[in-house]
Formats: sequence, structure tokens, C-alpha cells
Amino acid sequence: MKFSSPLIVVSDIEKSKLFYYEVLGLKVVEDFGENVTLTGGIALQTKDSWCTFIHKKDNEIVFGGNDTELYFEEDNFDCFIQRLNNMTDINYVHSIVEHSWGQRVVRFYDPDNHIIEVGENMIIVVRRFLNNGLSIKEIAIRMDVPVDYVNFCLK
Repeated sequence: MKFSSPLIVVSDIEKSKLFYYEVLGLKVVEDFGENVTLTGGIALQTKDSWCTFIHKKDNEIVFGGNDTELYFEEDNFDCFIQRLNNMTDINYVHSIVEHSWGQRVVRFYDPDNHIIEVGENMIIVVRRFLNNGLSIKEIAIRMDVPVDYVNFCLK
């Protein structure tokens, strides 16, 4: 068995395609109308077709459960945040936070209230700590990861 891709249900597939392209840079790989695959392997499915597939009524599909997210890592986190801040219609879960392991992240909603997390690439986090004068051992302690992981990130 092989996992193929996450699929999210959307109320307006054209609006979602535009959002994922403009905000995250994802492009359409395959477009079958009611089902679209984006770069990165995310599939979008129209709400109407999804209801048919799972034998549910429209009102039984609920968006905004805050129980899952699509997670992305960004090499140039500061540049992404600047670009995101210039967009007027972003609905934030929260602004930038730095997790205990040092990774900076932002979370926001897509048009159907699916949570999107964009985090600083973990390799960049390791390099940032190294550039700030921490030793490899200190980075491992700070990030609560094995020294081998830090060394792997620095290769």
C-alpha cells in the first residue's frame, strides 16, 4: 500500500485554486473539474461531489473544525511573512509564534477554514542558531533533538 495524497473538500474550487497559487505558490498539476491536484500532492475536491461520494447531505459537511492542518516549510520565512502581510484577505489563526524548539510559524485559514501552517524550514532554524553562536550540542539541547539531527541539517 502507498499513501497517495491528502484531499481537502472545498466549497469553491476556482477560489481555492487561486488562493493556493497566490498565497503558497502551488500550481495545478491535474484539473478534472471537480477534483484538482496541486503541486506538493494536495488534492482539492468540490463539496458537491464529495457529498455524493460519501452519501452525505450538503449540511453534513462542516468546515472549520480546527482539528487538522496542511503544513508547509519555507526557506525564506521572513520574505514569505512580508508577502503574506501585504495580502488583505488572510484570516489568521495566529500571527508568528516561535515554538519551544525555535521554529517560527504562522497559521491561517484557507477560504474554507482549513488551517494552513507555514513554518521556517528546520534546516534554516539550525543554521540560524549556529549563526547566533550556539554549538552543535547547544543547538541539539535548544531544539530537543539528537546531535545527529543537527549534523544532518548542516550537511
